[in-house]
Amino acid sequence: MTAPLDVTPASSQAEPEASLQGVSRKAIQGRSLGQIAWMRLKRDKVAMAGGMVIIVLVLVAISAVLVDRVFGLIRPNLPHQDLIDGSTLAPKGFFGGMSSDHPLGIEPLSGRDILQRVYAGSWISLLIAVMATVLSVVIGTVMGVIAGYLGGWVDTVISRMMDIFLAFPLLVFALALAGMLNTFNVNGEGVRIAVLVFIIGFFNWPYIGRIVRGQTMSLREREFVDAARSLGARSPYILFRELLPNLIAPILVYATLLIPTNILFEAALSFLGVGIQPPTATWGGMISEAVAYYTLPHFMLWPGLAIFITVLSFNLFGDGLRDALDPRAR
Repeated sequence: MTAPLDVTPASSQAEPEASLQGVSRKAIQGRSLGQIAWMRLKRDKVAMAGGMVIIVLVLVAISAVLVDRVFGLIRPNLPHQDLIDGSTLAPKGFFGGMSSDHPLGIEPLSGRDILQRVYAGSWISLLIAVMATVLSVVIGTVMGVIAGYLGGWVDTVISRMMDIFLAFPLLVFALALAGMLNTFNVNGEGVRIAVLVFIIGFFNWPYIGRIVRGQTMSLREREFVDAARSLGARSPYILFRELLPNLIAPILVYATLLIPTNILFEAALSFLGVGIQPPTATWGGMISEAVAYYTLPHFMLWPGLAIFITVLSFNLFGDGLRDALDPRAR
């Protein structure tokens, strides 16, 4: 009697080590949500370009403080009357007096260098916008988390406060407060900056407060919150250790989109004459001064272009950050 034939393929009888030859033995590493978001953000070239411009603007603003206020290497308020045409009060030369000494030209009537004033005014505009955004985010996040988590009469009181602030005529209040400062002859630069930060930041917190409140009402019903309660966690722990970390993404996105809004609002207040007082250079103040010289477009072009680039960069980066942090995005 013949022995049965072994028809099993040789490949199936191979040793496990032999069958895994050529396959990488490197362990598969998991990726956190932050790493996934960073990979998505890096693929968005427009958002990354906006982020690079923001970094450059921040470095320019920091250097402007050092160059202008600390070391005094530039003089943005120095007039150059010899470069002004006495009959027309317009700058001499090509397109507003452009030259190697004054690359962006000079202002009419006063003859101040526009490049130095745009450069010196960058830190004030960005500082007010960023500080006002931080104030709005802090107040709005705290109030929104408390209202969304506790609910009941606490939610009702905070929600009605939001409605009152949203209905408040912010521009009228800014004009009245600035007029009060002028009445008492309070024109210090630090006081003006603090007032603008207070007006812009304190009265804008309900916008982010509503977003955080809605997100908190959704998160408080999740399993991890129930698990924390079952372990005996108190409300402060759940609020700031369980809920708040899950709100970082929408808070960051809204903050990046709120900064350009605050830049425009600061420019509008300076345009109306209730912002930082002359001769201190700000982008909005320069546009306000340029209105009287509508026949000289260069005077308004450069500070307006600075505001445009800054606002566009923050908006592009904010949109890309929102898409990167969206768990439903692919």
